Amino acid sequence: MRDRIQQLTENLGQTIVGKQDAIRLVLVALISGGHTLLEDVPGVGKTLLAKSLARSIDGKFQRIQCTPDLLPTDVTGTNIWNQRTGEFEFLMGPVFTNILLADEVNRATPRTQSALLEVMEEHQVTVDGVTRKVPNPFFVIATQNPVEYQGTFPLPEAQMDRFTLSLSLGYPTEAEELQMLQRLQDPSGMSELHPCISLEEVQELQRLSSLVRVEPPLQQYMLNLVRATRQDEEIRLGISPRGTVALFRAAQALAYLEDRNYATPDDIKYLAPHVLSHRMIPAGGRGATAIVERLLHSVPIP
Repeated sequence: MRDRIQQLTENLGQTIVGKQDAIRLVLVALISGGHTLLEDVPGVGKTLLAKSLARSIDGKFQRIQCTPDLLPTDVTGTNIWNQRTGEFEFLMGPVFTNILLADEVNRATPRTQSALLEVMEEHQVTVDGVTRKVPNPFFVIATQNPVEYQGTFPLPEAQMDRFTLSLSLGYPTEAEELQMLQRLQDPSGMSELHPCISLEEVQELQRLSSLVRVEPPLQQYMLNLVRATRQDEEIRLGISPRGTVALFRAAQALAYLEDRNYATPDDIKYLAPHVLSHRMIPAGGRGATAIVERLLHSVPIP
């Protein structure tokens, strides 16, 4: 499966210039069986990264353009009356897919945002008392602009907790932006991006990732780090047990991506700002990422 990971990384690199860390983190979320939140200013490639990943996987892709008038049934699906048969039929919503892009997710109302809670956690949808499973694998990539607040609805803590990790692409360097312009000379670009991994292979990657060893001292290190967020005076809401599990699974996935069958403290230190920061509510003016970095320096490493 190593060649498949390499092909997938190279495929994403064809359209995303100079963002190897972002590509690796998105693959960590995919292989760990979680979801990803991309938070950044407009125009840096958030949607392009999501679409490139969807094209690289030989599965079904759906996109939701979130707006204030989007309804929960526009996400999950609804029952409609079939006059020919005289019965109600279920019309599946876009969540019945393998890769779901929720673009500008914070523009949807809280009622519509809540439609994603069940499916992101349990991979199922309940409509009118009937529960239906979504395809496997199921991976959500959501994007939001953190600097524009007009017409937006901040994601509640329960929704943020559903994302395995969050990341920011950031502006490209001068050399990377020049390379982007040079690639515009090739009119094919995204259209030549072909699937390089099947759904069955993605499931196998997820299975193999779950076999990576996380030794007891490293598990204790994760617990000490998480529990420190619940007792810190600068944090109003600490990390939930779901966050602990997400950090554990992400560490396994990162170790597997780097061709190791064991996780290390460096994996935890690298992943913690992306897995924990968006789940916390700081008590003061200090940012969540800065607090996580401080805790990483204060919690002893095994």
